[in-house]
Formats: sequence, C-alpha cells, structure tokens
Amino acid sequence: MLITTPRIYYSNLQVSRDWNFDSFKESKMHRIHSYPAKFPSVIVSKALDYAKEKNIAVKNIADIFCGCGTTALEAKKKELEFIGYDINPVATLIAKVKSENYQIGRLNKYYTDIQINLKKYEVQQPKQLNSERILYWFNPLKIKKLNALLVSINSTVPPGKYRNFFLCGFSNILKPTSKWLTKSIKPQIDPDKRGSNVYQTFNSQVDYMITAVKESPLKSKSKVNINRKNIIDDKLPQEKVNLILTSPPYVTSYEYADLHQLSSLWLGFTDDYRKLRKGSVGSLYHQKISEEQISSLNDTGEKIYNRLFKVDKRKALAVAQYFSDLNKAAKKSYTLLKENGLAFFVIGNTSYKGVKIDNANFLLASLWENNFSDIEVIKRKINLKILTPYRDPKGKFSINPKHRKVYQYEYVIVARKNENEKKN
Repeated sequence: MLITTPRIYYSNLQVSRDWNFDSFKESKMHRIHSYPAKFPSVIVSKALDYAKEKNIAVKNIADIFCGCGTTALEAKKKELEFIGYDINPVATLIAKVKSENYQIGRLNKYYTDIQINLKKYEVQQPKQLNSERILYWFNPLKIKKLNALLVSINSTVPPGKYRNFFLCGFSNILKPTSKWLTKSIKPQIDPDKRGSNVYQTFNSQVDYMITAVKESPLKSKSKVNINRKNIIDDKLPQEKVNLILTSPPYVTSYEYADLHQLSSLWLGFTDDYRKLRKGSVGSLYHQKISEEQISSLNDTGEKIYNRLFKVDKRKALAVAQYFSDLNKAAKKSYTLLKENGLAFFVIGNTSYKGVKIDNANFLLASLWENNFSDIEVIKRKINLKILTPYRDPKGKFSINPKHRKVYQYEYVIVARKNENEKKN
C-alpha cells in the first residue's frame, strides 16, 4: 500500500504473501543467544531485493536499534558495510559475536583451555556471593561454579572477539542455570526450579556456537561497526548509508534492562541493572517527558496519549515519551540516509487496558512529517505467534483464549529520502 497523503489509512490492508515466511528456517548463528522479538533474517534479503527493484545500489546498511545483530550478520554475509546502534550492552555483545569471522582451531583451543583451568578457580570465593540480586536468582553452589567459569574465560582468552564469543555463551546459560521461570519474558522466580548443571550447560552452548560457525562461516571482510549508543541522543556518523533497516522496541512489550539483568550483572556491565533502564526507548522508567514534548506529538500520538491518560497516567507518559523518541528516530534516519536511500521500519501495534497503541500509524505520520516520500506499508504475519497468540499471567506464550491476546501482525514501513520532494 503506497501512502500518498499525510492522512493515513491502512487498517484494511491485506497480508502480503511475499513478506510471509512460513517455511523459513533461521541459521544457527542467529540462534546462539535468546533474544525477544527478533525479526526473521530473511527480511534483510527482502529489503535488499526491494531496493534493487527501485534501482538503488546498496553498499552500506544501518540499524539504529540493532538489538542482537540480525541485520548486522546478514549484511556481513552479503559483503555490505554495516553500522549499528543499541543502548543495551548485552545486545551489542551478541551482535558483535554474531558478525565476526572466527578460526575454528582457535575456538577449539580456547575452549579446551577454559575447561582445563576450571578446577583451580573453583576454590575462589566469588564476589557475587555479596550481591543480593544474584543471590536472589542463584544458589551459592551455582554462583561458585559460574564464577569459576567466568574467571577461567577471562583468564584464558585474551580481550577481543574470541573472549566475547565465550562470554556470549556464558551469558546465554545464566537463565537455564538460575531460578528464572523458563521461557518467561518477565523476571519471575520458579520456586521449584533447581537450574541446570553449569558446566554441562556451558559445554552444550559452546558446542552449538562452534557448530553455528562451521555451518555458515563468514569470509567477508566488510566492515561491521556495532556501537553501544543511544542514536536518539548521540551524534550521527559522518558517513551516510543507502539503506536503514531497523525494528524499534515495542512500547508496552519488554523492559530489556530487566530481561537481561542476569547477564548485565555477571558480565559487569552494571552493579545495578535498573541503571540501564535510563534512556531505553519504550521503558516505563524513562526520563520524565515535558509538556512541550507532549504538545508536539502528531494527531495520532496525541489521541492515544489522551485515551491512555484516562486509564493510567504513568503509562500515558511513557507512551508519549516513546512517541517522542520514535519521531526523533525518523528525523535521525532521514539525516543518516544518502539521497534516494530507503528506510525500512519493522513495527507492530500493541494495546494496554483496552486502549490500542497504534505505533505503526504514529510512525507513518512521523515519517511523512520528516520529509520522507514514497511511503509504503506492508503487512505481515508474525508466524510463531499465530500458533500461540496469547500470554498467560506469567508472560509465557499460551493457546488459551482467556489469556491476554498479543499482536499477530506487524508492518514493514518503507520510506525514501528525496530532497527534491520535500514537503512544505
């Protein structure tokens, strides 16, 4: 559906067959670490095909909310330059690991040495035993073994991409070895969970990661630049790009700082995971939005804010902040693009206490207001959620229609930068 007017209507849009991937299977490298709300990697190929149809030669790609690096890895595979931004240190660690070139021999050598050195580090008194938050999630024996493993990694492998590889593996075993409720997207204790064996779980994790490297080894020397920055507030790079492909966080879905707190605490990214909430787009704990920012929202954003304000004032302010940041992202994207470049935003709508939060419609209007042209909307199914379209009170996916319904569709919004078509 091509948008030719700032009055946006897309509610009756049909699902695009071309952008649904029922039989698609992700490569193992995309699955080396759990991460919520990842879009299918095939979307990168679809976006590049779309650009080719529009006679746009793509040499470099940016992702301003790069998450765990889906776009980064696919760009590297296709020998394209990539620049990515994310405020989440766990996300940027995963993204870097996924998009690096590795020598299997060196991985195996470091892996063996880490295992050999474990015993001598088990006698250490872990400093994590003084952390109330870590003790909340792990029993002392698990803490002792996790500490030995972490010290062995840091002592055995020199700083750089190989150490990051094993730290990424360590990060992904924290939830299964803890009391974290399995498959929950909320920080919840499972009082009956004992947690898996630390060393066995790590060995299985690293074996899988090495298999993933073997399955699709990266031979490209194209530059991948992953930045732990908030693109909303930080300066843009001098080099512009042909294509932006990104998926902004959904405003009511996840608190990423909370979700990745185990990794952030163990890997030393913070001594208090709550500090990492600050500046996160869509966070309930974002800085307070000003009246001026609220009054500057477009019509879609203002209407949603007013409806939410009657239901939950705090949530309304968080959504208003999210919309304000989303508008900044649209503006930054326009600046980051080369002339005739394309921006792809993968975004879905949410709801809160019966109020529809129309993220897609807000973004459409925002792109229009920020001088993008040739705006097109593509509707696609989120395939896994069709099978389990509900969440239970603990946040786990469910097929029970009495549970909270989650969104089943998302939108790929495509917009082009054309200085000659700036709107008055």
